[in-house]
Amino acid sequence: MIIKNNNTGSRKAWSAPKLALKSLVFSTIIFTGIQAPVQAQDAPFTKPSWWIGAAAGANFNFYRGSTQKLNAQLTPPVAFHNGNGIGLFASPLIEYRRPESRWGLMLQTGYDSRRGTFDQQITPCDCPVDLSTKLSYITVEPSLRFAPFKASGFYLMGGPRLAFNVKKEFRYELGINPAYPDQQKNPVVKGDLSDVKKTLLSMQIGAGYDIPLNSQDNRNQFILSPFVTYQPYFGQSPRTIESWTVNTLRVGASIKFGRGKANTATAVNDVQFSVNSPTNITADRRVRETFPLRNYVFFNQGSTTIPDRYVLLDKNQVKDFKEDQLEVFTPKTLSGRSEREMTVYYNVLNILGDRMGKNPESTITLVGSSENGPQESKVMAETVKSYLVTTFGIEATRISIEGRDKPKLPSEQPGGTKELELLREGDRRVSIESNAPALLMEFQSGPEAALKPVEITAIQEAPLDSYVTFNTVGSDEAYTSWSMNLTDDKGTVQSFGPFMQESVSMPGKSILGDRPKGTYLVTMLGTKEDGTIEKMETTVNMVLWTPAKDEEGQRYSVLYEFNDSKTISTYEKYLTEIVTPKIPQGGKVIIHGYTDIIGDETNNRNLSLARANDVKRIIEASLAKAGRKDVTFEVQGFGEDQSLAPFDNKFPEERFYNRTVIIDIIPGK
Repeated sequence: MIIKNNNTGSRKAWSAPKLALKSLVFSTIIFTGIQAPVQAQDAPFTKPSWWIGAAAGANFNFYRGSTQKLNAQLTPPVAFHNGNGIGLFASPLIEYRRPESRWGLMLQTGYDSRRGTFDQQITPCDCPVDLSTKLSYITVEPSLRFAPFKASGFYLMGGPRLAFNVKKEFRYELGINPAYPDQQKNPVVKGDLSDVKKTLLSMQIGAGYDIPLNSQDNRNQFILSPFVTYQPYFGQSPRTIESWTVNTLRVGASIKFGRGKANTATAVNDVQFSVNSPTNITADRRVRETFPLRNYVFFNQGSTTIPDRYVLLDKNQVKDFKEDQLEVFTPKTLSGRSEREMTVYYNVLNILGDRMGKNPESTITLVGSSENGPQESKVMAETVKSYLVTTFGIEATRISIEGRDKPKLPSEQPGGTKELELLREGDRRVSIESNAPALLMEFQSGPEAALKPVEITAIQEAPLDSYVTFNTVGSDEAYTSWSMNLTDDKGTVQSFGPFMQESVSMPGKSILGDRPKGTYLVTMLGTKEDGTIEKMETTVNMVLWTPAKDEEGQRYSVLYEFNDSKTISTYEKYLTEIVTPKIPQGGKVIIHGYTDIIGDETNNRNLSLARANDVKRIIEASLAKAGRKDVTFEVQGFGEDQSLAPFDNKFPEERFYNRTVIIDIIPGK
């Protein structure tokens, strides 16, 4: 029988070994989430390889099983089951790990208490009985250490535990029957447990996080390292008799000291560092954008209602709707990026209804697709049809519907196993198909054809040709990370980083701030795996420039289906006959490719660059055919870089618009 001990509270809620394991996992997640900023700098000393120090912590001991015979002189009338307690752990430590390696060795040897109190029991005479123990050991704990993340102090550890018993005391107390309060109280019995193993061989696993207390500017470096370890029950039965075992969750921290070696920052030959900066930094520019209108309406999971992020009009608002004044009809919520463009897209049904009203001969097919089958797909398509018929008065006979399990151009492919949730969100949609030229983009037809674009005029802040690009070719292999210091002529230093990728772009205006111009010493600091710093320097001049009020840039876009490489062929005539003639004499064409967040980051960057180069090839050939050599090109592939992506990635329509190549046409200066 287990009862509550009023002095200690119920232990049942926290005595289970599962709680110890959950605590270890939770602590590991916390350690993993800690982000220690890696501040690359021209440090005079390396990180040490040898560390010495001390560790201390609390052992949360969980008793399982039973014990009854305490020694040859005392065997209580009942067996004791389960219990818990908190003991001290204290130990010196020594650690070896080379700065460039993820692996290391650790050794702790010290005092290890496994004290605890068993749950109170009731004897046949209805008397409460209590038992507590003071088990202590000298423990030797060698561990293998592994750091899974190069730029983080997080590490995992594990290894054997060899323990030598130094204390085996117990305290036994038989209480009186509550029904006889006048009964004489029994004396407390203290002694040593018999049959205690002199040596235990078990194991431990755990995690920790190294927090530097000073920088590599000091030869003597200190680290604070909180840790948590779990020592399971096997190998931890303290006695040679009975079934008593001990699980232990240890929570503590260590302080470590090491001495670094002298380090000299050196210029490198295997990394090519360069800065590409426009001669004049454009603060903003008036841009006329021909924005493609995606011919899909996406539906939320489990719903056949048009999502409320789409703009849906009342019938009496139709007469006031104008395609070139969409700012009057804005969505209820916008994601915050490219708001003007998304306002256009979220009016897609209103634009379609308005165009069909003005072109009474046009017809459309609404093709619904749902993972739940054609029946639900038709309901989704019927919802869109009902809106167009009821609100815009489109004749129902001009709109046909179909239902499918998957769209004709699905994102989810047979055999795919990764990021299926995002892919399926993109496949749950109603596609708008038509062969009416009045509704479609120039030279487009078929199920993938976008609707006729909408022209937008806006002020573009920090246009792409105002970006300064810092290139460190070869840094992904040479460094764990790199950073930059930009020092102006007044000695003011701006620090950026750390970075993992080879190329980083940022608006020149963000560097200049309020200054109209500036000359900067750019110092690149690359951190190698052994902790040494490699340094390269160059200078860059920047001048802020405001275009004339009547100067206007132009922007066009090419949209891609998921993982599609054939789209460019369908846009070739559009690029040749619509886009190329708009390039002015002496103009500059900036072509930048993007992808959504689905897939491998490196593959996405390469894919976006390949698509951008395909666009350049077509425009370049068209210019050459016209005998023009006056245009300069800049081509970049940003992949899924979310700091530069034109749209967010929360909704499927945003991800679809991020699968794009954007063409910016800049007038000659």
